[in-house]
Amino acid sequence: MRLSLLGILLLATAAVLPAAKNLEIYSIDVEGGQATLFVAPGGDSMLVDTGWAGYNRRDAGRILAAAKSAGVKKIDYLVTTHYHADHVGGVPQLAEKIPIRNFVDHGASVESGKDAGVLFNAYKAFRDKGNHIQVKPGDTIPVKGLDVKVLSSAGELIASPLAGAGQPDAECSSFQKHDADPTENAQSVGILVTFGDFRMIDLGDLTWNKEYDLVCPNNKIGPVDVYLVSHHGMNMSGSPQLVHSLAPRVAIMNNGARKGGSPEIWQTIHDSPGLLDLWQLHFAIPGGQEHNSSDTLIANVDEICEGKWLKLTAHSDGSFTVVNSRNKYEKSYPTR
Repeated sequence: MRLSLLGILLLATAAVLPAAKNLEIYSIDVEGGQATLFVAPGGDSMLVDTGWAGYNRRDAGRILAAAKSAGVKKIDYLVTTHYHADHVGGVPQLAEKIPIRNFVDHGASVESGKDAGVLFNAYKAFRDKGNHIQVKPGDTIPVKGLDVKVLSSAGELIASPLAGAGQPDAECSSFQKHDADPTENAQSVGILVTFGDFRMIDLGDLTWNKEYDLVCPNNKIGPVDVYLVSHHGMNMSGSPQLVHSLAPRVAIMNNGARKGGSPEIWQTIHDSPGLLDLWQLHFAIPGGQEHNSSDTLIANVDEICEGKWLKLTAHSDGSFTVVNSRNKYEKSYPTR
């Protein structure tokens, strides 16, 4: 059978078309702070937080190394979850090395005092040189190729369940509230990143009571594929009600060697129904062997480390792969 001229042209065209690109996510080790780089299929980038200042520009250097690996030459959207030194401190050092186009945050700081003022003003000085986007719950951060929904901001939360969510949570009756949190933690910008059927949640350092209102009495979010562990795995966040409602298949904990990774939160995540793996940026020294994942799933096993990252590659069908840059171990997770 002869192929028509049109058929030949179509086959030739298909042969030279580039393969469909995926979403790449780098969980960067900033020693118990946060820096998470999202690179959309079309190349747009979103960085969530910038780690600490100081340390001989350590965190800015680690972020730049990840950006270089991803082929990123500018940050299209910098999302600052809240104004604490381990999340916003690195902005001046990073902004001196790579262009940042859009600065996304929750607005003014709720904390006062000299140190809080110096930290916020150092960030604002660079924010004022770019485009400022102040977000509220329900907003979308316009990263091309992704759906980035704001779930929390400035102490407020989405009022209605997302599409497909809204189911009652049977565990809510056993929830025990903590004292109200007046700090920047409770103001955190929390986001849900969706790429096709893939869903990943990052709530920054949103604290215990605020998390409760996202999933109780009804789950406003629904299940996710990946849970970036709230607050580095500290016991001020990450209640069983939140984690079990999200029902993640994989969790990534951005803890430090001696910050975060508390045994009780590690155990809550480990016991979450349907969880396949808990990856960690550091071996958590206070947890001992009993409350840490296996060596293969930990990016940095020594307290004095080289700042290795975890890289997640997500496909639009909901499948994804996680690679440990320290030992090159990788594991793939199929669609649900």
